[in-house]
Amino acid sequence: MRLVLVGPPGAGKGTQAEFVAAHLAVPKISTGDIFRANVGQGTPLGRQAKQYMDSGQLVPDEVTITMVRERLAEPDAADGFLLDGFPRTVPQAVALDKMLADLGTQLDLVLELVVDEDEVIRRITGRRQCRGCGKIWHVEFDPPMHEGVCDRCGGQLYQRDDDRLEVIEERLRVYQRDTAPLVDFYGGQGKLVGIDATGPVEDVTVRAIDALRSYGG
Repeated sequence: MRLVLVGPPGAGKGTQAEFVAAHLAVPKISTGDIFRANVGQGTPLGRQAKQYMDSGQLVPDEVTITMVRERLAEPDAADGFLLDGFPRTVPQAVALDKMLADLGTQLDLVLELVVDEDEVIRRITGRRQCRGCGKIWHVEFDPPMHEGVCDRCGGQLYQRDDDRLEVIEERLRVYQRDTAPLVDFYGGQGKLVGIDATGPVEDVTVRAIDALRSYGG
């Protein structure tokens, strides 16, 4: 089965991608993983991407798309895959359709993790990370016994800069502008399935797998 996972920041895409890919026995493919692999191996595409990343610029679509094309052509993706983090825009989605057509296949389904912005903000702004061991707590959903102190190692808890309200609001604006149009794009192809992404992680996974089963996954 060939899937794309979409949803706003804080929807739990990374976590659900791991579980769903394992259920389907297909590789989870994220642009972050592809970038790290190419940069780490020093490939020509990796060196090109690193120049943009080091200067704080976005990696151009043509570089990203070429990396994804090469990854989807690898043997482990021949019988299916789950894409997390790509496509992020409609032009990238059009490019994905073309590259799959060139490989003689197409997407089967797009899972949208549906969660409202207030819930996203609650989830992300409540996160606190330990300076000592790196464990992430949550002031509401998984609080430590003593405020500001890690139960595991006694380290100081802090809020990462990218978890602050103003940063999250900007990420949500970018998502609505650039990525949310994918919902209409894939809905128009009849490939979109929305999954309620609120509640415990396990419940969301069950909903996703139930949806896949109804489509033969």
